[in-house]
This record gives sequence, structure tokens and C-alpha cells, in this order.
Amino acid sequence: MATATNEKPFSVAIVGAGIGGLSLAIGLLKQKVPCTIYEGAARFDIIGAGIGMGPNALRAIELMDPKFARLYDEIKVGNTSADRVHEQFEILGAEEGFGITDAWQGGRVSHPDFTRSSAHRHDLLRVMRSLIPEGTVQFNRRVAKLSNGPGSKASIEFESGDIVEADIVIGCDGIKGLSRSAVLAGRWPEEVLPKYNHSYVYRGIASMEDAKKRIGSYAEDARWWMSPRKGWTMYPISKGREVNIVAFMYDEDEWKGPPAATEVPREEMLAEFKEFDHRLQGMLDFVKPVKWPLYHHPDTPSYYNSRLCLLGDSAHASSPSQAAGAGQGLEDALLLSRLLGLVKAPQELDAAIQAYDAIRRPRAQGVVRQSRDVGRAYYLIDPEFGTDLQRITDEANQRLPQIWWHDLDADCGRAGEMFRALSQTALDSSAGSPRKVERTTKHSQGQQIRALLA
Repeated sequence: MATATNEKPFSVAIVGAGIGGLSLAIGLLKQKVPCTIYEGAARFDIIGAGIGMGPNALRAIELMDPKFARLYDEIKVGNTSADRVHEQFEILGAEEGFGITDAWQGGRVSHPDFTRSSAHRHDLLRVMRSLIPEGTVQFNRRVAKLSNGPGSKASIEFESGDIVEADIVIGCDGIKGLSRSAVLAGRWPEEVLPKYNHSYVYRGIASMEDAKKRIGSYAEDARWWMSPRKGWTMYPISKGREVNIVAFMYDEDEWKGPPAATEVPREEMLAEFKEFDHRLQGMLDFVKPVKWPLYHHPDTPSYYNSRLCLLGDSAHASSPSQAAGAGQGLEDALLLSRLLGLVKAPQELDAAIQAYDAIRRPRAQGVVRQSRDVGRAYYLIDPEFGTDLQRITDEANQRLPQIWWHDLDADCGRAGEMFRALSQTALDSSAGSPRKVERTTKHSQGQQIRALLA
């Protein structure tokens, strides 16, 4: 375990010990900002599957803490074939005969400067935990309520009745957490709950050996099989010992089942993919007959409410069409940890939060909306592309680099400039009467944010 040093004159509380919460803690500790993570579970979550990491996510990891990047390198896996190292995935048709009798022989979504990288979620969490000091995470701390106090602090009330206060509380509690309601319910109640993305998935993991028996060398590299209103993706995880399987279904209706996963008869799952190639159908032996509805947050009007702040899926849950959701959470963690590292006094926290929202929200929400649009193309239901797999391949090769090559160094620089300007405005206004200060400060800060974003 790592150790924390050099206390800052303000307190930071993080709700949730998933990838978002742990990555923020790693970034904060590198900036010498101590924090406490409150996790409702009794122990670290080991459930999960594969997580893709684009160049932007890897850059965020490197900028947060180079040691984090080195540890990730030890667990990551890419495509096996030497000629597919720079491929995100290959697009194929899902019907009988792909690669054999199908006229379409595959389209490569790739970039010469891109190297595919993914890891099993439990491996990623394991290396992240190794960078967190002993005692940073408090388990069995189920949150009942988050609120801003009468002063300048925020408070967390737990189901046990205990209450803790902090100068800033960051909600990293995911798409189902309470933090989103605490931030948005008072002003935008219609945006609190996630929206159904009109998709559900079946998931599974197979050993590489078993997968190759069913589907041959197609198991060795990332691929996406497409069919009208259905899809199938597979890629190596666990250093190539296993493959992650996700079978997608488009759903025109609203979700009628429980908000979480729903087990169905295996026969129902098999029937949904009866038109697929027999090799893919054979892989269903390793897929659980459980429907996972996909939700997202296409619109989030603000990532903060006073000293309560959102990060990761609680702010911008996304569909998995671009494998970009985890990367956006890592970008959040990088920027917010850098900003909090600049804070020298509690009264500067508001400027840091506002700069975080101004830089991160447009970028992250754009990725959410782009993932939604790309998903329609991958389901072959977008009238612009129809069933033309070549056009869909070309479109993916244009869109993904917009996510991958975003300049995170520039974001950090702009955020730092904005923070300093907003902090100075607040300081300059502090000599006036309280009401005048509040009106003047908010007006001036709004003008500065707009000017700096222009």
C-alpha cells in the first residue's frame, strides 16, 4: 500500500470505490491531496468483465501517476495477431458464412498510432488498490443522503445514522448512486434518472482455448459482428487467457423489466440469435441468459451543486458502442485532481469545481451522445448508413480518433488558467457586502468562463 503525506487545509470525501473513485484518489494523492473514500460494500468489488482503454484513457493514467501506467502495462492485453495490433476491432457480418462465403471480408477500425488495450475489471481494480494508502477506504458505509450544509461544507449521512462533513464531496457512486439526485434534483429533476438506451446485452467470458474450439482464430483479436438490430463483440482479456463476450439487442420499446439485470430462459436467449452464424451460436454456451439493460445520461446540465460534485458514470454514463465510458471517468479524475492540487485554501474550492464543470462536461456529454449515435449505426438502423458495412467502417475510423487524440494537457492548462481567474475574481469581490459579493462574483465568473471557453 502507498502512504499519504503533506496535508492540505481542506477535506475531500469520495463516495464509491469503483474505477472512478479509486482513480480520483490516485490522482489526488499524486497531487498531495489526502482524501477518504466511503464504500457501501463490505469489500472491494471483484465482479466485472473487460474494460477497453483508448489512447486518451492511457494518457490520463500516465498524467495522473506514471506508476499507475506501469502497473496497467502489466495486466493489459491487445490483439494477438501481429498485423492487428493497431486495430480497435474488425467489423464483420453476423450471418452464416462470415469470412467464408460472405462477400464482405471484414473492415478494420484502426489507426497507425493506436495500440489496442484492454483488461479484466478485477485486474484493473487490483492494481489501482495497490496505489491507495491503507485506511483511505472505509467499507460498509452505505450512503442515505448527501447535502450541502449551512456553511461551506457538504455532508454525508449514512444509513447507520453517522454524519461526516467535508469541504468537497465527489460522487463516484455510478449510474445508480445517490449523488446525481443530490446535485440535480433541486434544479433539473427530469435529468436525475438515467435514460434507457433502447438496448440490452447478454454477457459472458470464455477461456481462449474454448473460444478457439468454437470460432477458431477469430477469438484471438477484437471483432464486432453486425446484424440488423443485433450485434456481437468479442475481445481478449486476462493477458489473453480469456475472451470477453457481449451480445447486443436493440429494443424499440421502453424497458419493461426490473431496472437491473433480468434472468430469462436459456431458450429465449438462443432464439434471439438464431440467424447468426453457427460458430457464434456455439459461443452462447459461455453466455449467461441474463438481460442487462443499458442506460445512459445523454444530458447532464451541471456536474456540481455547491460543494457536491459528480464524476464518472454518475455524471455521464454512456452506452458501450465506443468503449469510451471508463476513459471519460479517467479524464474526469485527472482534471479534478489537478485542479484540487492547485487549491491552497477552502474558499478556492468553488473555483476548482466550476473550472472542472466547464472543461469536462461538454467533452464527456459529447462522447455520450456520439456513443448513442454510433450504436444506431452498428445496429444497422441508421438511415444514413443502412447495412453498408464499408460506410460504417469508414465512419468509425473518423469518429473514434476524435475521442482518442483529445489533448488532455491542453485541458489541464485551460482548467488551471480558468481556476486562477475565478479565484482572483472571488478574492477581488470579497471586500464588498455579502449580497453584492454574491451577485458580482457569479456574474463575473460566468463572464470569465464564457471568455475562457471561447
